[in-house]
Amino acid sequence: MIKLERIVCPTDLSADSERTLRYAVAITRASGAKLFVCYRPKTPTDQEWALATIQNLITAGLTFPSGVTHDPSSIDWESVLLDGSDLGTIITGEAESRHADLIFMRSRRRPYAAALLGSTAEAVARLAPCPVLVMHADELEWLDSATGDISLRNILVAYDFSPHSQLALHYALTLAQQYQAALHMLHVLPPPIMDQPEIAWVNPTDTPYQQAARRLQEAVPAETHLWSNVKHVVQYGHPYAEILTYAEENQIDLVALGAHGTGFDVHPLFGSNVDRILRQARCPLLIAHPLKKQSI
Repeated sequence: MIKLERIVCPTDLSADSERTLRYAVAITRASGAKLFVCYRPKTPTDQEWALATIQNLITAGLTFPSGVTHDPSSIDWESVLLDGSDLGTIITGEAESRHADLIFMRSRRRPYAAALLGSTAEAVARLAPCPVLVMHADELEWLDSATGDISLRNILVAYDFSPHSQLALHYALTLAQQYQAALHMLHVLPPPIMDQPEIAWVNPTDTPYQQAARRLQEAVPAETHLWSNVKHVVQYGHPYAEILTYAEENQIDLVALGAHGTGFDVHPLFGSNVDRILRQARCPLLIAHPLKKQSI
């Protein structure tokens, strides 16, 4: 299992980013981690206002309509002012210098033509020295607005048997155990070629489908079944389309996948499965990067 100790959360202090920060506060409090809230001031005189606003948002993230108020000492946090023009590089650099275990950020929904030019979230997803949890303004809720408790019920792991997807599984297992969530393991195979010789596809003894199903079952530790309802699914099609459809049909609260792999690698210009899922998913997306080793 993975222990979260340092979380970086960039914010532009907009209404949408306030919601993302509320989630970051909840996960930080639940995991006992330290939260670094990062903001790039627009002007030098903006700094004092930004620091005061971040303080207020942290307080708001601990107070709920039901009257539940969590002790401010229950969360260890620090505000960080950023400086520079390339925000994606600045954020990833800050995460690396802080030895972050997770970057928690928001992404804007944008037209596909505009998205080809890239966005801060997509840049961070490519460059990050650690996993990135990306949220959107219009996605499903899994934070109890009355108490601030996290309610993850269904976690989907897009598993392609690569080391990056294995890391995504480790993070998903940690969250599934902590919140008693169901774990959905999905592997997508390319559509079968039906014009092959008949002997190649009639009554096969060990098909790619059977191999994938067996490897999915072997990937999950046996003890996981003691505390999570584990589902193994193998489907044919385009990975991004199958992942999005499965997530929608099964009320998935979080999709976890590797940043690079045999089926989910990030293409720099024309998009990829990761990019398309990031722009279209109706739930947060955890993009797994191996942690960079700390310098000695």
